[in-house]
This record gives sequence, C-alpha cells and structure tokens, in this order.
Amino acid sequence: MHIAEGAISGSLSGIAILVTGGIATAGATAVALQRLKEEDIPRTALLSAAFFVASFVHIPFGIVSFHLVLNGLVGVILGWEAFPAILVALWFQAILFGHGGLTTLGVNTVCMATPAVVCYYLCRRWLTRGPHTAFAAGFAAGVIGIMGGILLLAGALAVSGRAFVPLATIFVFWGGVWAIVEGFVSAAALAAIFRFRPELITGAPHPEPPAVDTPESVRPPTAVPELCAPMRE
Repeated sequence: MHIAEGAISGSLSGIAILVTGGIATAGATAVALQRLKEEDIPRTALLSAAFFVASFVHIPFGIVSFHLVLNGLVGVILGWEAFPAILVALWFQAILFGHGGLTTLGVNTVCMATPAVVCYYLCRRWLTRGPHTAFAAGFAAGVIGIMGGILLLAGALAVSGRAFVPLATIFVFWGGVWAIVEGFVSAAALAAIFRFRPELITGAPHPEPPAVDTPESVRPPTAVPELCAPMRE
C-alpha cells in the first residue's frame, strides 16, 4: 500500500498531492513529538518496528497479493504518536527495499497514519472494558485503519490523474476484502497484548513482583559467628 516513486509526479495535481502530503506529515509529526513523553519512546519504537516487519508478510489473494499493514493496531495504542512511528517505518522501507519512495513519503504517511489516529479516538475506549472488548476494538481498528488508508490512497491516485481511476477502483474492491483479514489479525494481536503485556496499551510500567517475607527461621545470619573463641592466657 504505497504510492511508488515518480508515479504521480507527472501532473500538476499529482505534484500538489505530494506537496500537501509532505506539509501535512510534517505538521502532524510535530504535534505528535510535542505530545510524546520520554517513557513512551520505547513503546513507540516497538510498534514502529512491528509496522515495518508486518510489510514482509505477503499473502497471495487471487491475481494480486497483499501484506499486513497494522496501522489500525498502531494507532489505537499510540494515537498521535502513530505519525512518527509510521513515518520512520516507511522511510526505512523506502531506502532499504524501494517500497514507496522519498518524494512520496509524505503522502504515504498521511494515508497510513491518519486512519490510525482516527482508530485511536473511535476504538480506544473499548480497551479498558476487558479482553473481549479488546478483541472487538482490535478488529474494528484493523478494518478502519486499512480501509481508511486504501480510500485515501485511492483518492490521491484519482485526483492525480484520470488514468489512475480504474486502478483506484480495483484497489478499493480488493482492499475491502483484505480489510477483514487485517481486522482479525489486529484483533488477535490486541487481545494478546491486553492479556500478557497491558502496559503497552496503558503506558504504565510493568508492576514489580511483590516482596516475599522470608521467615525468621530461614533468614541468613546477619553476622558470621566466630568459630573459635580467643585463647585465654
């Protein structure tokens, strides 16, 4: 789900889309960095890495193939911090593997991160009600995130030129089918996180295990007694 380097730069409308995407990404990332707390940096980096790795899971479906995106999962946990997380992941994908491009980095980030932030405001409240609602929140976030990204991406292609309209239409159709798969994957992942690592959702540190009171009878002596008493003269 990337706009390739140079794909839409051949028209004035395409160049306008690229410039607008770059400005929007810069502004949203600046807002996110202002909101980012120091203790949330490891969590943001972890989810950025998950977004990066998910793109390697390619699944053939008919005449096309899709890969996991997980932008909804990233968004429902991070909120606005999804912008720098997704921006960094897309940047590495572009420079290491040629997915997308540097000139399209801004518009690709907007298409992926904007639905992620929407998922945060729509689905975040469900996460505090138990594992079953966490599963539902993950499914909704997965569907909304992928469909929102597909619609924004298709809209950017359609505005860039009429030649992209058929491609955008096909993209939306197949993306709607893939959104169901993305929803179940995000739901399972979020339910597992809620059960085993809830601090990734709440941002609170993992609680330390309670101290065990050692009985007096098994406590080690505070001082080693002298084995031999000094000899008296």
